[in-house]
Amino acid sequence: MKNALVSIIIPTFNSAEFIADAIGSIQKQTHQDWEIIIIDDASTDQTVSIIKEISQTESRIKNYSLALNSGTGIARNTALQYASGRYIAFLDADDLWKPQKLQLQLEFMQTNKIPFTFSAYDCMNEEGELLNLCIVPPQNLSYRQLFFCNYVGNLTGIYDTFFFGKIAIAPNRKRQDWMHWLTVLKKIKSARAVPESLAIYRIRANSISASKFDLVKHNFAVYKQFHGLNWIVALSCMSIFLFTQLAIKPFYIKKIPTQK
Repeated sequence: MKNALVSIIIPTFNSAEFIADAIGSIQKQTHQDWEIIIIDDASTDQTVSIIKEISQTESRIKNYSLALNSGTGIARNTALQYASGRYIAFLDADDLWKPQKLQLQLEFMQTNKIPFTFSAYDCMNEEGELLNLCIVPPQNLSYRQLFFCNYVGNLTGIYDTFFFGKIAIAPNRKRQDWMHWLTVLKKIKSARAVPESLAIYRIRANSISASKFDLVKHNFAVYKQFHGLNWIVALSCMSIFLFTQLAIKPFYIKKIPTQK
């Protein structure tokens, strides 16, 4: 594949327990034309020292630290400034990629001549044990669908800077990933998913997705602040969002045999 350098953005904060595995899943990729840009968000554990140790034997890692804890949005946007790849991808410090993730996704993008794509992903628990759940997004995703539900797992999204340029990431601490993909879909109207699971998402007790109340609160902020909607319209959108979460999105959660 020509011009296929992928810049992989990883924000970290107190990720000592998981970061080596996340980096290792990138090192195991069958597509090896990549760089990792890690922005540590003022960790107080051993995260930075672990990254520095790995960096001594992996020249493709660019490692930077923020002086003050600023949130995932600012960390990702800072990393974007250092990215030199044609393609931009994201991986959180506690998640994993399957070995053929980059190869299959880039082939899908180049074969179909599309500038953005995403995929299904499996789920694991906090201890890294695979669950029998796979989140399978719509194969064809419209802006309207994404407006009412974030079907794009951030750990699966890749976009082509030759088409979009570098897309700035909102400084918000929460839901900036959803806003990011809304910006992408607004430019191309619809997107296609790679028809297989390419990553593994870690479900953690303190994650935003684990708190339904926080999810509603931060999503409402997206409608009010990011979209600039008034209270009445934002509440109407939230009612559709809640209906989608309860009645529609469960159809995209598939049970798979537990892998041991």
